[in-house]
Amino acid sequence: MNLLFVRHLTVIDFSFLHPDRGLVGESWIVDVELEGELNEQGMVFDFSHVKRVIKAGIDQFIDHKLVVPTQLPKLAVEQESDQVHLRLELPHGEIGHASPAQALALLDIAEVTPEQVAPVLATYLKELLPDNVRQVHLQLRPEAIDGAFYQYSHGLKKHDGNCQRIAHGHRSRIEILKDGKRCPDLEQQWAETWRDIYIATREDQTAVVSVDGVEHLEFRYQANQGSFYLRLPRQQVYMIDTDSTVEWIAQHIAQSLKQQAPDSQIQVRAYEGVDKGSIAVA
Repeated sequence: MNLLFVRHLTVIDFSFLHPDRGLVGESWIVDVELEGELNEQGMVFDFSHVKRVIKAGIDQFIDHKLVVPTQLPKLAVEQESDQVHLRLELPHGEIGHASPAQALALLDIAEVTPEQVAPVLATYLKELLPDNVRQVHLQLRPEAIDGAFYQYSHGLKKHDGNCQRIAHGHRSRIEILKDGKRCPDLEQQWAETWRDIYIATREDQTAVVSVDGVEHLEFRYQANQGSFYLRLPRQQVYMIDTDSTVEWIAQHIAQSLKQQAPDSQIQVRAYEGVDKGSIAVA
């Protein structure tokens, strides 16, 4: 057997349901190995096809989706036509969600971890490859971040791609400079504020409801892919007045810090997942 490998083939950006943390944004780097026999070209698989076929398969299966481990004990899932409805009980509240089926990845696993997701994804990808490829081996790994980071979920109803899905997310580093000097304390402050947070656009909020005495916020919008709905405990939501693009997120942080230090120059480098993001100066 021969092995073909590609490190850092792509990045998966998604959100997932956790029984304690609730709705969690995540980003995983994907390394792939293809094990198989050489074909008539002397290759296991043409490098030029790896990104086209395998990356496209990964995107279709999990990227920019809400990943749902269906073995969660306090999870209810119902499907009506193409619309999927979810309800997950949390220690202090619940999550309600409804969206087109294409916005979800329902996986028969107990917990969303690299170790549990990788074999499920590898089995799916194997079906996309020629017969000489015997095995697909995946390593899914979070970015190694030396410093502050936060994990957030959001949805961009105006986006014409998969970012319109109301519950997808990212694991993102943050860098803040005040008068040209890096400020780890401010970075950690924002990381704590946005730990496992949903960054919501104020105009998308439709209701405030009480569930077992806990205040929840409801969000709805219509996008190109269909109708989207989300209900979360208020404590897991951070509201902003704009859309939650990374450009607006960086600007929001910079302007908030500028109000606290009006005589200083603030620069914020906000990441959206791995190695991409936006810079805002105030």
